[in-house]
Amino acid sequence: MDKVKYVDTIIGTVADEQGDDCHGGGKTYPGAAVPGGMVQLSPDTVTGGDNGNGYNYCHNTIEGFSFNHMSGIGWYGDLGNLQIMPVIGETDLRSGSNCHIEFKNGKQGWKSEFRHETEVTQAGYYAVELDRYNIFAEATANVHTGMLRFTYPENENARIIMNFSRRIGGKADFEEINILNETTVEGKIICTPKGGGFGHGDGKITYDFYFICELSHKPSKMQFFSDEEYQAENLTEFSAEDVGLILDFGNELGEPVVLRCGISYTSLEGARLNLKSEMTDFDFDTQRKRASNLWSEVFDAIDVEGSNETDLKLFYTCLYHVLLDPRVSADVDGSFTLNGKAIRDDGYTHRTVFSGWDVYRSEFPLLAIIRPDIVNDEVNSLLKIAEVNNSSFPRWELLGINAGCMVGDPGLIVVADAYLKNIRNFDTQKAYRIGVASGRGEKELFNKEFHTIRPLAEEYLSKGYVPEKLSDTLEYLLADYTMYLFCKEKGDSENAEFFFNRVKSYKDNYNEKLGFLAPRYKSGEFVFEENEYDDDGCVESNIFQQSWFVPYDVPGLFNLFGNERAHVLLERFFEKADLSKLWNDDYNHSNEPCHNLTHYFDITGLAHRTQYWTRKVQKEAYRTGAFGFCGNEDVGQLSAWYVLSALGFAQVCPGHQDYFINTPLFKKATVKLNKEYHTCTNADTLTVICDEDPLEYPYISKLEFNGEEIKRPYLSYFEITSGGTLKFCLSKNPVEDYFEKFELSFLDC
Repeated sequence: MDKVKYVDTIIGTVADEQGDDCHGGGKTYPGAAVPGGMVQLSPDTVTGGDNGNGYNYCHNTIEGFSFNHMSGIGWYGDLGNLQIMPVIGETDLRSGSNCHIEFKNGKQGWKSEFRHETEVTQAGYYAVELDRYNIFAEATANVHTGMLRFTYPENENARIIMNFSRRIGGKADFEEINILNETTVEGKIICTPKGGGFGHGDGKITYDFYFICELSHKPSKMQFFSDEEYQAENLTEFSAEDVGLILDFGNELGEPVVLRCGISYTSLEGARLNLKSEMTDFDFDTQRKRASNLWSEVFDAIDVEGSNETDLKLFYTCLYHVLLDPRVSADVDGSFTLNGKAIRDDGYTHRTVFSGWDVYRSEFPLLAIIRPDIVNDEVNSLLKIAEVNNSSFPRWELLGINAGCMVGDPGLIVVADAYLKNIRNFDTQKAYRIGVASGRGEKELFNKEFHTIRPLAEEYLSKGYVPEKLSDTLEYLLADYTMYLFCKEKGDSENAEFFFNRVKSYKDNYNEKLGFLAPRYKSGEFVFEENEYDDDGCVESNIFQQSWFVPYDVPGLFNLFGNERAHVLLERFFEKADLSKLWNDDYNHSNEPCHNLTHYFDITGLAHRTQYWTRKVQKEAYRTGAFGFCGNEDVGQLSAWYVLSALGFAQVCPGHQDYFINTPLFKKATVKLNKEYHTCTNADTLTVICDEDPLEYPYISKLEFNGEEIKRPYLSYFEITSGGTLKFCLSKNPVEDYFEKFELSFLDC
């Protein structure tokens, strides 16, 4: 089966102007990329607003094509460097849709209208007709390189505008550009928080972007411009805060212009080496085929068989988004940059764009099964950053910098979970010591000052909660639970006991008067909450949504609420939600605190309700088209939830290695395992099969693993990765008493 054909990169591309009552705000981009590519080359409809992906389906103009984008992020994005725009004749020297830079002389800008009917959005390829100029623009990519092809109308003045100062979420601070020869331009673009960027500068992201661009045709003229004014002719070098370059090809081209470019975050030499290693010619069609082949290779990790074309499109498009990040940030020779210093490490591939608070929930549990090598790379990358800074692992990392976005200690969760899954090709002892230092709020590590990621660490250490911050408290407690398991596995009983005693303290945050978990003042008194829908102290959630977030002790949480009341509340939580909406005060799939709650029913003896609600979320919170995601795609997390649940399970609690069962989406799925990281005791694949079509028979009547009947609604990670066959016997009606009733508290493990 040609899986690549099912990818539609237009899914989820609506940004801050939703324009639809049901879905939107996925903030993905439709451009060209390969798995984990440093280059993610996409059209830009705007620079400004909450359009961190650079492209908003609701817009009708394109201002150019830039070489690096972030997918699905929800916080005023970054990157979008080296913007290239083909035009005809003279134009204004601004794009006309950059909200960060006002016109000085121009009025319309160089942007062009376009129609979605002319867009082609595929894995590794993007194309569109620029209506203003009648130019057909195409893009494709490799890991460190990108290629553009522009087909101009005959007998028109063909030109290319190179915009070096452009940056999503702001602008570059300074650019140093050099025309090497008649067909080659290279340079350095300096970006700091002064110019904005991630979180409009609040992410404190600093990076240097190096590039080399080569042209298939020699322009008749190249001329720099800055601040909407042309610079002196015949300049071959130019440096300023606002640099652009016009390439003029005259009106006798006769064939398309192809531009190939290598990029690096480390050096010009790195950019040159990347280009030389990956793109040695201007054969666009061959490069496009290579990109498609790279996607075919990674999609070989999972084969699914089903008759529903929409499900297949959603599955492989979601898998596509899962595999975009964390992306490669090292050059082909292994060089990368941290804190402005070049580092080389051949032991792993350094990666970036770690949206930790999101992706620890489903993306990394999925990658551990289908791409444990990526998990290992990312753990090494987090460890290297922590080592260089003598700090906790980053929470939300971009280009080596902890942007500080969101809450908790998710880097620790991912590292500990990897170790517990026997993904250990990293300095496990150093990682362990960093985890302990972060969890215990140590002031010093490795004979140097230690920089914790946990604000108010002293109060959390002494009180077991972060004053007035319920989300922070519960996230830290979960990280400490994974640290408790890490300590046990390491044989460190003293630290294991310390973390175990702390995580039990979640019960102290139960407000009996309110009947839910709630934030507390420094004094210990509860912050007043009118009802469970108040959001004081909650991050992208409310009291009702956040109160379920004790995945390591679901039975204990239910007992705290009153078991019968908790079951009634959980059912109400799902029943009142409109799963197709962008936001719900009850179950809210568009934000991560609610993810994996459908599987709580497995834990509390009502597995058929897990089967029911998981299918409802699959079918109502995901759909095709630009409005296809119910909220920010969140760098692979929303997609990973779909892929894992489609296979038939989810890891409810990081660290604890049980994956809880739901009815698969397809009649058959085959997952390739990795013998370097997985035992493959039974087989080098896991085959998930259903005896009936799960779309018509949504309930489980019997479960077998390698011929042995299983009466528990979970498999361990180690069972899954031992390989073999997981067989579902299905029913049209709920089978309420198939799985043995039990209450599994992971604190007992």
